[in-house]
Amino acid sequence: MANILFHAHSGVRYLILLAGVLAILYSLYALVSRRGYDSGVRIFASSFAGLLHLQVLLGFALLFSGRFYPALGGHILMMLMAAVVAQIPVSVLKRRPLEERTVTPHLVAAAVALVLIIGGILSIQRPIL
Repeated sequence: MANILFHAHSGVRYLILLAGVLAILYSLYALVSRRGYDSGVRIFASSFAGLLHLQVLLGFALLFSGRFYPALGGHILMMLMAAVVAQIPVSVLKRRPLEERTVTPHLVAAAVALVLIIGGILSIQRPIL
């Protein structure tokens, strides 16, 4: 079972990286074309955050299955921070009126989360792609 969890955790990484890049690209497109905040921005940002949450759950399942070594401390911390950073604009902007919502928080959060994810992957000396 632990082996299946490990492969799932490793495979979801590619979906997360793709979702993060797509969230950034769509946010940049919306910002440059002055489209403003639309459902596409929300969908891409929510998908990115949701995949990160799935990855955190898979990671904790791996920890509880007995796969822990000291180098994972930095990895866990960076990944949890990435999940929080990606979720903040989704949660905050959902509560604002539509005319007050902007694309920039999603763009910044996705970029910061991707940097944290890359740092977290490199902290356990795994290849990014």
